Amino acid sequence: MTRHVMEALGMSRIVIEDGKVVEIGESRVKYCPLFKKYRNIDEFNDETIRTNMEFRISTFGMCTSSRQVRMKDFLSFGISELLSMALDKKMLDAAVIVADGTGTCVLDDPEIVQGLGGRISGIVETEPIDEVIDVIGRYRILDPDTAAIDQFAGVSKAFAMRCGKVGVTVTKANEAVLIRNAFGDNVAIFAVHTTGTSPADAERMFDSCDVITACASECLRTVAKKRALLQAGTKIPVYASSAFGKEIIMMKLKELGKEPSTSEDECPAPLN
Repeated sequence: MTRHVMEALGMSRIVIEDGKVVEIGESRVKYCPLFKKYRNIDEFNDETIRTNMEFRISTFGMCTSSRQVRMKDFLSFGISELLSMALDKKMLDAAVIVADGTGTCVLDDPEIVQGLGGRISGIVETEPIDEVIDVIGRYRILDPDTAAIDQFAGVSKAFAMRCGKVGVTVTKANEAVLIRNAFGDNVAIFAVHTTGTSPADAERMFDSCDVITACASECLRTVAKKRALLQAGTKIPVYASSAFGKEIIMMKLKELGKEPSTSEDECPAPLN
């Protein structure tokens, strides 16, 4: 039996054991325009959260040995889509991400980055799923015996594997600061799962990251008004916070035939 803990659908703490949803916590955010658009969810509650988690388990095997590993783009401007494009265009040599069944891993295949990262939420804890690890390659997993989550160590592993420019996802400002201070401009830092970011940490994220997704963070939206170099998307904005981040987002905009955004047409509620 494997146990996986994630924060999803309004930051609800969800526990999945042996492919079954066994615990659902209270959500801090009740509405997300992307879930309304793609899954017609009007409110996050016990029923809608359970239904969505069970949908993910049944359709692509999330948190199970039946996990689908490869996937094409799902959202226009999700972080996994940006990482996948950056790998495909040789702007990055590797991406360090976190996924169910693997923990921290080092990837260079755009479809695997999208497959593992495109349809999951914030992974808090996970345990190894050998069927997933075997497809990816044990040597790409930070710790295939425990599926540990440690993005700093993951970046170190990527450079030990002789990767050049490395993209990495982070959820906390202090994590971004440590990685930037240690590896400088050899890393591109993508902030994800940012709901609840404090005012001070919002500033620190803009100091250290290259790309930041707003999620349901009120503080990041406030800081972005004065510090974002570029915005993509009007429901859950993605911000460029460095010149390299701007280059990545502009390339994706060009690929989609879209222009940068300057506002939001609908926000998650309530913002945190």
